[in-house]
Amino acid sequence: MLETEICKIKMKNPTMLAAGIMGSTAASLNWAARSGAGAVVTKSFSMEPNPGYANPTTVEVTGGFINAIGLSNPGVELFKTELEKLEGLVPAVASIYGASPDEFQSVATRIEGMVDMIELNVSCPHASGGCGASIGQDPDATAQIVKEVKNAVKTPLIVKLTPNVTDIVEIAEATQKAGCDAITLINSVGPGMRIDLETAQPILHNKFGGLSGPAIKPIALRCVYDVYEAVEVPIIGVGGIRDYKDAVEFLYAGANSVQIGTAVYYEGMEVFEKICTGLENFMNRKGYDSVSEMVGKAHEI
Repeated sequence: MLETEICKIKMKNPTMLAAGIMGSTAASLNWAARSGAGAVVTKSFSMEPNPGYANPTTVEVTGGFINAIGLSNPGVELFKTELEKLEGLVPAVASIYGASPDEFQSVATRIEGMVDMIELNVSCPHASGGCGASIGQDPDATAQIVKEVKNAVKTPLIVKLTPNVTDIVEIAEATQKAGCDAITLINSVGPGMRIDLETAQPILHNKFGGLSGPAIKPIALRCVYDVYEAVEVPIIGVGGIRDYKDAVEFLYAGANSVQIGTAVYYEGMEVFEKICTGLENFMNRKGYDSVSEMVGKAHEI
């Protein structure tokens, strides 16, 4: 009943561990898989090691978290050793980033055959060095990256887009035209900040960071809804999903699957099983035989 498919990759259920959440090691990715996730996404990594920003990198706010980790990672060569340790219980997605099409291509070619899909992170709101949202806010730059990577690898490509644009549909259409196989909506919102009352200084070392969690769900949902009407490739919804009700809303809006991120902090890895159990009960009550029957339901007249 819960089985679904993204880019011809079969998943036992439509939930995925989102990038950046417990995805730095094979141990944590395997843990998510054993806990019920239908697929797992790694933390974003790049060609060369990146130390990221100094602490503090995360602060809680009403409705979620602001983080400015700075895309810290050990680089593709060391990350490959983690990919080799994956148990293969569920499909694995590698989240990668770079400052240019060549960098994206270089990382992608080095992990060809090690993962089931590659997610191009062109949307981090607090990245430095010309990475992240500075790319994803430009439809031409995003399209060029997709084209370069698509020409270099056969692995299905997902593009993770930022909501911090004037028209996300324009960006989505550009990525589809460039040849992407799926789109993830959305990355964190912002950047935003918090200030310490005692010191009068920004709490985060980087001052600003991306907002994630339940507070951004209405924005993510709207982005999925709008993009669904403009593209034909599958959509992966992410942003503030904590229970099966949130998942259903995203499916109705047009998502084929959903990624779970901040909710893992709140509820632990058990959140995947909880969402799937609730979703299955809901489907039985409503008479749905498959997840695909629910996708885009909100668009029906």
